[in-house]
Amino acid sequence: MSLAPFDYVRPSRLDQVLDDLAEHPAASLLAGGMSLLPLIKLELAQPSRLIDLGRVEGLSGVREENDAIWVGAMTPHHLLAAHPLVTAHIPVLAQAASRIGDPQVRHRGTIGGSLAHADPAADLPAAVLAADAVMEARSVNGTREIPAADFFVGPLATALYPEEVLVAIRFPKENALRQSYQKIPHPASGYAVVGVAVSLALAGDMVRAARIAVAGVGSHPYRAFRAETVIAGGPLDTAVIEEAVPLVTEGQEVLGDAYASAAYRRHLAEVAIRRVLSALVPV
Repeated sequence: MSLAPFDYVRPSRLDQVLDDLAEHPAASLLAGGMSLLPLIKLELAQPSRLIDLGRVEGLSGVREENDAIWVGAMTPHHLLAAHPLVTAHIPVLAQAASRIGDPQVRHRGTIGGSLAHADPAADLPAAVLAADAVMEARSVNGTREIPAADFFVGPLATALYPEEVLVAIRFPKENALRQSYQKIPHPASGYAVVGVAVSLALAGDMVRAARIAVAGVGSHPYRAFRAETVIAGGPLDTAVIEEAVPLVTEGQEVLGDAYASAAYRRHLAEVAIRRVLSALVPV
């Protein structure tokens, strides 16, 4: 490994970060380092300037804000997995966070770092899609809100501008929800060969609305809108589940690799969505 020289700065205030990014839009942001540092070690990323967010005040934590749950972008995974506001109002996020990597990764990695990195096989992007979250991005020009459905645009690519920082994620507080996240992990990396996150809004035994998000299948996490349409508007029974299962990858270019061919990954996606929906059938 041979590292190219780079500048390293460690600001303590967000305005310092934004000013630095405005002057150096090609700079890389360092959150927990669980995604960026391996890329640097493999020489797949060679930043000329590294801005460490570790000491920036106000970017971590979980709190209620009116009808939403505010999550700071520097909040580590282990806190998301156990925080009472998250487990009560966004269980799909808590479940996904608890399944990331190992304890060391969960204590160092951050939600903002994971979302901004946008690995197609990461767990948290599917969770924020299923929870209908909104990303809060900040730059010297002000604040911009980006719906999760518009945030992930390609492999390792998001809707963030080069001069923007992801500072928080807001999750709506919804009533009568059933949520679940299931993944089939790669045995070596722990990343999702396939990950499926589901959020159902219920009225008695009826599904008023459904959100289904899938990771690991395509070039970026996505919502399975056709499957959602089949599920919403009636009871969730076996017949409805079986109708929705093949739609989870409809219209998607399914990835194939040395571990899982495209056909096998499609099969695993159907297995995962069937497991999730079956677990969420109202009792």
